[in-house]
Amino acid sequence: MASRDGHTAKNFIDSHAHLADPAFDGDRDAVVSRARDAGAAAIVCIGESLEVAALAAASAAKHPGFVFATAGVHPHDAAGFDEQRDIPRLRQLLVTAVAVGECGLDYHYDNSPREAQRAAFAAQIALAAETRRPVVVHTRDAEDDTRSLLREAQAAHVLGVMHCYTGSHALAEFALDAGWYVSFSGIVTFKKWTDDDLIRLVPTERLLVESDSPYLAPVPFRGKRNEPAWVAYTLARVAAARGDDPSELARATSANSQRLFGLALQAA
Repeated sequence: MASRDGHTAKNFIDSHAHLADPAFDGDRDAVVSRARDAGAAAIVCIGESLEVAALAAASAAKHPGFVFATAGVHPHDAAGFDEQRDIPRLRQLLVTAVAVGECGLDYHYDNSPREAQRAAFAAQIALAAETRRPVVVHTRDAEDDTRSLLREAQAAHVLGVMHCYTGSHALAEFALDAGWYVSFSGIVTFKKWTDDDLIRLVPTERLLVESDSPYLAPVPFRGKRNEPAWVAYTLARVAAARGDDPSELARATSANSQRLFGLALQAA
């Protein structure tokens, strides 16, 4: 897919898409087809609740080797998390899902009590250790507690990704030192984005890109429903900030996603 600044990025992987979201109910198959046509090699479909994780699993089953599901409980929903009830259900979903999450901490919206968020996150880290899956982490305005729980993950030999990352350099460096990955979304194409140093801080071998669709459509589509095909625009912007060739960065970030999630891609 050629971006409007002339760069081309093929064979990219959208490492974080909410493809099971109701926003795609009317044209989900077409969205997957457009991603293929745009040069996507795979989509990681996020299951941020038990209900959505089941839908993500169905999407992955429909598009084997191209769509891969995750299963977890988002911090917004942590108040309703019941470890005895929900962990067995997540464990069952993780037979086929490639990662635990989206989970983590969100102290910006505080949609769930912070204690409940921490407990749900800790339980999912333990599940990731048990099932030998990586973790997809959402963190916002919660850096101290995120760092504390990343220490727990590191002690349990759990790896993961800081998704849609816009946090501090210090937390990114902490995650990277623990062997984790950092993913950037269409936010880096927005006029308000001012932290290209953060993009350059992440080593090539730990960098991922994502849509976080249907949210955060990159420029020139900002304000529209986002979709995985447009990751090429985010990738081009990340490459420009780093002084990298977009095609080479697409290959590198795809290899990183395959390594982190253990993806078995469909033969080209």
